[in-house]
Amino acid sequence: MDAAIANAWTSVPTLRGEHVTLVPLSPAHAQGLREVVADGVLPALWYTGVPKAEAIDDFIAAALEDQAQGRALCFVALDAQGVVAGSTRFYDIDRAVPRLSIGYTWYAPRVQRTGLNTQAKRLLLGHAFDTLGCEAVVFETSWFNHASRAAIARLGARQDGVLRAHRRHADGSLRDTVVFSILSHEWPAVRTHLQHRLDKHA
Repeated sequence: MDAAIANAWTSVPTLRGEHVTLVPLSPAHAQGLREVVADGVLPALWYTGVPKAEAIDDFIAAALEDQAQGRALCFVALDAQGVVAGSTRFYDIDRAVPRLSIGYTWYAPRVQRTGLNTQAKRLLLGHAFDTLGCEAVVFETSWFNHASRAAIARLGARQDGVLRAHRRHADGSLRDTVVFSILSHEWPAVRTHLQHRLDKHA
């Protein structure tokens, strides 16, 4: 692995698109993220891990600690106007394969069902496959998160299976995790599919 690629595994890039810009997460984004969850709609979804407004500082601190330990690369999503719209990250990073997961993703209701998430995934997948040289990118979600499961499938990811009693939800209940993945040889077709979807938002 050359120095440039090795550095890419530890540096959070800024990824720009027409609908979204993904920038490195920092404590300066706390107020913007608090505004995203302030109405309580996202944290009320018991099967997700979206933090409440009063827990945003702890959320950021934990994310940045994972990043410092080499376990994650964390982003904030800015909408087309440059306003904080949500958060996402690479996690479960395994440079030996190489592979990683995309998750911890949540967006303000105002940007859902727009081109923002599609473009964010297009940018993240492009970085994972084209820059980092990943062999696989994984997505995980709760069995009960039907909207997330459908959204992951719409990206072109394939369902690998279900891990029973794999983790715990935020409320402490056991979570069955539905696992999806995209492999490197599938990426060109997925990229074309995502671009086609983005063109409809142009």
